[in-house]
Amino acid sequence: MNWKTAYRSFYYETAEEPDDITLDPASTALLVIDIQNTYLETPEDPDEAQRWQPFLDRMNTTVIPNTADLIAWARETGIEVMFARIACQKTDGRDRSLSQKKPGFNYLLLPKDREDSQIVPELAPQRDEIVVMKTTDSALTGTNLRLMLSNMGIRDVVVAGIFTDQCVSSTVRSLCDESFGVLVVEDCCAAATETLHHHELEIINMIYCHVVEAADVKSFVATPD
Repeated sequence: MNWKTAYRSFYYETAEEPDDITLDPASTALLVIDIQNTYLETPEDPDEAQRWQPFLDRMNTTVIPNTADLIAWARETGIEVMFARIACQKTDGRDRSLSQKKPGFNYLLLPKDREDSQIVPELAPQRDEIVVMKTTDSALTGTNLRLMLSNMGIRDVVVAGIFTDQCVSSTVRSLCDESFGVLVVEDCCAAATETLHHHELEIINMIYCHVVEAADVKSFVATPD
C-alpha cells in the first residue's frame, strides 16, 4: 500500500500527495485503543458467532500480532506506549456515558476490575505505561489524556485498535482537533467488517490523520548515523 495515495475519499481523490513524514521518538506516542478481552470472546449464538468470525480472524491473525510487534518496536525506539480501554468505575455502570447505556451493540457494562474489561494479555502494558479508562468513544473525552500528552511534549500520536469506525475514529478526530499529528495504522485496526473498516479509513484519511501501515511507521523514524 502506498500511504500517500491509498484510502482517498471524494474530498481528497484529486489532492496532491502529502509530504514525507518524520517522527521524533521523543515527541511521539503509540496509543492502543480498546483491544480488550471482551472483544475476543466468541458469541454463544451460532449465527452471531458466524457473523463475527471474520472480525475474530482479523484480530487474531493480523491486528493483535501486528500491534504486539509495533509495541515492542516502539519500546525499543523510545516512543511512549499508551493504552485506552473501556471501563466503568461503578459495578452497575451508573458512571457510563449515554452512548454506552443505550440498548444494542454499544451497550457496554465493563467494570474496571472485571477480566473481560482488561487489555488482552498479548498487549499487556508494562511498568509505568499509561492506561486511561473511558466510558466514551473518544479516548480524550472524559479523561486527562490530552493533558498528559501535552505535559510529556507529545506532538504526534500513532493510533492502533478497535473499532475503526467507532472509538478509533472518535479518538482520531479529537486528537486532530487538539492539533496533534495523527497516524492510523491500518493493519493494527479493525472494524466489525472489512467494508466498515475501509470506508471509515477513507473518511478520516488526509483530513484527520494519515492512514499508514506498521511498516510505514517504522520507516518514518530517522535512524542514527
